[in-house]
Amino acid sequence: MDGRTRRRNDTRQRLYEAAVELIAEQGFSATTVDDIALRAKVAKGTVYYNFASKTALFEELLTHGIGLLTDEFRAAVEGLPPREAVAALVRTQLEYIRRYQAFAQLLLSEMWRTNREWQQTLVLLREQAISVIAETLKAGVKAGDLPADLDVRVASSALFGVGLVVAVDWLVFQPDRSIEEVEQSLLNVVRRAV
Repeated sequence: MDGRTRRRNDTRQRLYEAAVELIAEQGFSATTVDDIALRAKVAKGTVYYNFASKTALFEELLTHGIGLLTDEFRAAVEGLPPREAVAALVRTQLEYIRRYQAFAQLLLSEMWRTNREWQQTLVLLREQAISVIAETLKAGVKAGDLPADLDVRVASSALFGVGLVVAVDWLVFQPDRSIEEVEQSLLNVVRRAV
């Protein structure tokens, strides 16, 4: 990667971080491009040089954030037997949300809003992340580790959603609890459900 590409990637990362923090704090509609530029410590023109609009920035932010989570899911389950892979997915999601709490809060608030311009993008991205969970659960059913009548689609969505909500709840309302304690509690719920 040359110096120019590295600088552009660094600038885009700063813009993502500024946008996610501001939108998590005050909402998408209340956040302006001026706010994002100020928080990222760049000129307003730099925002428009990198993104066509605030909406385009947000859509790419979703793509970037969920893409990272999906990649981490894939890396976490690689080569593991199904039961261990499910535990690895839980741990990975908790760790990811701890690192990117503002993004997780933003994702949680936007996930079910159907009137946004980026809704279709969000649906596709969510599907990518959930497909990793679904593949893991299908392998568990096939191996006999999970019940044969498990509704993989519902279970995958449930695991993703529960992990997201539990992690945000933990970080906002119970930040003194260790990740190990939250992970074990969540795994106990998951094991009882499947």
